[in-house]
Amino acid sequence: MIPQLASTPNRRFTRVVVANRGEIALRIIRAARELGLYTVAVYTADDAASPHVEQADQAIQIDSAQGYLDADALVAAALRAGAQAIHPGYGFLSENAEFAQRCIDAGLWFVGPSPAAIRLMGDKAAARRAMASLGLPVIPGYDGDDQSDLTLRQEAARIGVPLMIKACAGGGGRGMRRVDRLTDFEVALSAARTEALAAFGSGAVVLEQAVDQARHVEIQILADSYGNVVSLGERDCSVQRRHQKLIEESPCPAMDEARRREAGMAASEAIRLLGYEGAGTLEYLLAPDGRLLFMEMNTRLQVEHPVTEAVYGVDLVQWQFRIAAGVRLASDEGLGALPPSGHAIEVRLCAEDPARAFLPQSGELLRWQPPSTVRVEHALHDGAQISPRYDSMIAKLVAHGPDRESARRKMVIALAQLQAFGVVTNRDFLIRCLEHPVFVAGGADTSFVEAHAAALLSLDDSASASLLTAAACLLQLAPGELSGARLLPLLPVPLWLEADGHRSAHTVERQSAGRFKVISGATSLDCVILRADPHDTHIQVADQFLRLRWWRGRGELWLATDQLTLCVRNRSLEPAMISASAAANPRASSGEVRSPMNARVSRVLHAAGDSVAEGAVLVTLEAMKIEHQVLAPLAGRLRQVDVTAGGQVQQGALLLVIEPSTP
Repeated sequence: MIPQLASTPNRRFTRVVVANRGEIALRIIRAARELGLYTVAVYTADDAASPHVEQADQAIQIDSAQGYLDADALVAAALRAGAQAIHPGYGFLSENAEFAQRCIDAGLWFVGPSPAAIRLMGDKAAARRAMASLGLPVIPGYDGDDQSDLTLRQEAARIGVPLMIKACAGGGGRGMRRVDRLTDFEVALSAARTEALAAFGSGAVVLEQAVDQARHVEIQILADSYGNVVSLGERDCSVQRRHQKLIEESPCPAMDEARRREAGMAASEAIRLLGYEGAGTLEYLLAPDGRLLFMEMNTRLQVEHPVTEAVYGVDLVQWQFRIAAGVRLASDEGLGALPPSGHAIEVRLCAEDPARAFLPQSGELLRWQPPSTVRVEHALHDGAQISPRYDSMIAKLVAHGPDRESARRKMVIALAQLQAFGVVTNRDFLIRCLEHPVFVAGGADTSFVEAHAAALLSLDDSASASLLTAAACLLQLAPGELSGARLLPLLPVPLWLEADGHRSAHTVERQSAGRFKVISGATSLDCVILRADPHDTHIQVADQFLRLRWWRGRGELWLATDQLTLCVRNRSLEPAMISASAAANPRASSGEVRSPMNARVSRVLHAAGDSVAEGAVLVTLEAMKIEHQVLAPLAGRLRQVDVTAGGQVQQGALLLVIEPSTP
């Protein structure tokens, strides 16, 4: 058990500002409160009703267009609240050396490493050089200061393909491009630099050999101000999309105890020699031949830190506070000797559509019901607004068990129980990942999602059809129909239903109370609603028994089984019926180009009157820290351009109209 916070006299603080939002802020507030610290939340106007504002002891609004990225406003809020320390959370300004220095200059404790350490390790090139000088093996590549096109081309030829171009600053997959042919290097370099400059203010890059069939492994360390460093094992974060993690687990299925001890000792010694203080994560690639190659270091806690907490029985946020307060990582605490206990798996629930290239989604969350069987970190509730301004992750779930298979099964069941209706999420995709034979066997590497995309992204057509049939009946279910009311059969009711962007015609005939016949094209199915409680609905479609949950709101009917989620809209009352094919691809016939998501317009590359080729980039949209290129669906001349850079657009909004080159 970790004792209450006991600061050294020269590092005492009792009141802390949490410079973050959502589930991250809630996590830090909870840890601080358990240590007896007074917490101060900061919030923007659109977060005034956020749970972290309610949970903190005090809350101060940030009146700034930069919001949580305004370092001066955050420091001013801390001084106004009489706080002595700021915890930056993870994300936002947690790895910003200038922010850490501003806190120190204002007389505030920054709960994290020194500005010098953040600056050194925040630059991938400098971090590679530092770790190589301390004896850690790094991925072969180029991390020099000469960033000229000529030098980078020469170094790319020396390294060979495949290779990775990575922005020196930042992370999250931005400013990163893979090159498989040297003839593509210059185009990829230009794209990486442009993205990095826009995201991080620097176009500097490093080049690294691409290590295929590798695992993404990271080692968690804690270091105090007295030179004590401990390693708390490793995490496997190989299941990714767009170089961003989706599933993490600890321990890594591919590492044995001897390898774990060796890697932990090497990481701890390197951190000790750097004079680092606080929590940090060293990220590696575990090559197929067993080499553990250093990539970069994060000078903060990671989103996936709860799997380490579950396996080692510690609270890493509390240890951040204790280290900042001058507490030693004393040997009698036993942190350095803690063996891993069992296995933990974390999944990131994201507001995104895997079937549409993981496009970010935003809007109102009509229904939120997390499972009670696993740890869930979130700041959600019925009616919560999912903003396009922040990351797409809306919750994370952590399952712990005595072994890997127990943790995996526990997570699958928890996801099956979860209800997140109103915004498309990756719940179904996560379940398919966890159930895939390669993941079950512990063999997933960083190419897992791409290599098995067909199985992970494809929908079960028969399951979708059964769910759509159930939806047609639920839409015709009369109030109290299953409570003994005697209802006479009615005339057949025609329905036009839209799901997954497609429209389909159905005819529903009530046979008796709770019994229907649904005709869809040449198919006729009997459907019996046995129980209509939205939280636990039992429906039999032909010879298939469905147990599902559903929710109605905003003109939508959301349904979910243990494996599949479907949003159905009743389009029957619209004056004109559009064919399913035209609804699925209206651009091809009309030349209209519409926004695939709620987003900010970051760039408009053409003006009205310009000629464009099919596939040309027309507009770049940004939502949830992800850039999305809108491409021309056909060749022609731009008849109108309805957006400007910096503006906001809603999903489905008209962006441009192309007049086809040929009829």
